[in-house]
Amino acid sequence: MARRAAPHRGTDAHYGDAGLGAAETAEAGAWVDTGPSKTRLKQHSHELQALGNAVSQLSAERFAAIAMPEILRDAITEFRRTRSHEGRRRQMQYVGKLMRHADEEALREAVASATLGSAKDTLMLHETERWRAELIADDEALTTWLNEYPDTDTQQLRSLVRAARRDAKDLVPEARQPKSHRELFHFIKPFLAAK
Repeated sequence: MARRAAPHRGTDAHYGDAGLGAAETAEAGAWVDTGPSKTRLKQHSHELQALGNAVSQLSAERFAAIAMPEILRDAITEFRRTRSHEGRRRQMQYVGKLMRHADEEALREAVASATLGSAKDTLMLHETERWRAELIADDEALTTWLNEYPDTDTQQLRSLVRAARRDAKDLVPEARQPKSHRELFHFIKPFLAAK
């Protein structure tokens, strides 16, 4: 059912630019809501606060590299310093309010880039660990490695693998990995990072 305008309210010309989201139709004074609902506005506000929170959790280098209004940068910096629960809640509401005037897409891209970067780092870490385990376990892995990475210092790699195999025999499951395992890891990691 369409809402009717109260007699004390003006016409669409009065409310049109006020952002109230109502417009009078051609039918005998019937009002139709044309803007976002109050629920949608509140939901968008919460989304902006969540984005602000994600931006606040970026590393200092990534945070400094993002283009944003200086007042928003100061508000997020203040949020990072705030320790009390209520203070953080209020500061995040303020950040959400300021986010309405910032380039939302640029901020989303920065957060996504940071998330993707950490996922890539994690993937590379697992790949390095997998190669190390294979090199220690099997001579065939050494041949495969040398075929994939012909620039490898073969003598140094063979030496590191021999030392890691020797230490693997004495390895206790809960103990820290031996130095030879760490050295082999650090030797193969740059090759995988350069891929």
